[in-house]
Amino acid sequence: MKLEVLRPILQLTETFTISRASQDEVDTVIVKLEKDGITGYGEASPSPFYGHSGDSVEASIRKAEAYLHDADPFHFQSLLAGLPEVVEGDHAALCAIDTALYDWIGKKFGQPWYRLWGLNPDNTPLSSFTIGISSIDHMREKAKKAAHFPILKVKLGTEDDLAIMKAIREETQAILRIDANCAWDIETTLEMSKELKALGVEYIEQPMLPERLEEMEEIYHKSALPVYADENSVTPEDIPKLVGKFHGINIKLVKCGGIYPAQQMVHIARVHGFKIMIGCMIESSVGISAASHLGPLVDCLDLDGSILISNDPYTGTENEFGKLKLSSEAGFGIQCR
Repeated sequence: MKLEVLRPILQLTETFTISRASQDEVDTVIVKLEKDGITGYGEASPSPFYGHSGDSVEASIRKAEAYLHDADPFHFQSLLAGLPEVVEGDHAALCAIDTALYDWIGKKFGQPWYRLWGLNPDNTPLSSFTIGISSIDHMREKAKKAAHFPILKVKLGTEDDLAIMKAIREETQAILRIDANCAWDIETTLEMSKELKALGVEYIEQPMLPERLEEMEEIYHKSALPVYADENSVTPEDIPKLVGKFHGINIKLVKCGGIYPAQQMVHIARVHGFKIMIGCMIESSVGISAASHLGPLVDCLDLDGSILISNDPYTGTENEFGKLKLSSEAGFGIQCR
């Protein structure tokens, strides 16, 4: 297989801020795998939180060129099982290659992956639309503009968190979900859970830093709302350690290394009784489309990355106010504009 790496810069429609960082653009990494006249697309949106940059991810991907050159793509399970050693454990690089390989295989078979997996795309949950951190008035205005989205995910981690949520609730009757991105402590989480439940919030995502995992046991038992793991839910190996500390997990392809480990996470999470969300970084339609085909397997989605950018170079899964329309085209339905 011939491997090619592209580095498009994704421009956000407006500055996107969470509790630890802001960004106006994303240096994403696209992998193209070509064989027999068919091209598969994969993506990694690097996150500094996990030690990734566009340059580091590309360097890791380049290490796999020789490994992939003479590989049989239909032996993809053994191929992907050996890939972590080749890229030295770089999960973002794994994700880009993994999703490109799956896309190629689906296109070779001439079928979308949801059909190859025997999934009904009509069972895909609605996706949330994310409201990044800003001033109270600006977040209120963003919620007002997002009136057509039935689910909003609100980023918190400020001194005004409760005031923000009250202002947003005044503007919308949408389902509200909260992501604190590790900004709270035990006391704040428990207090906020009571206030947020009164405002009709559905759940809280990753309230505390991942290294405070043992303290999550108290929150698990005392929180007025369910709590979902994000930064604590990276790979399949993490899931058993989350029992009794979280009620659900957030799976992101770029965190775990792509479709292959994401499927493992879904099955392990079900065995342990977790609710499951599939989330994303700021990504183009390449990454969003790949993740969306797993949608019918899970309980909730946060796959709005491609609609937060103004210059998506690709098409695939469409997002119509939170309703994801999975392409009936082969693979993940990804095409270059």
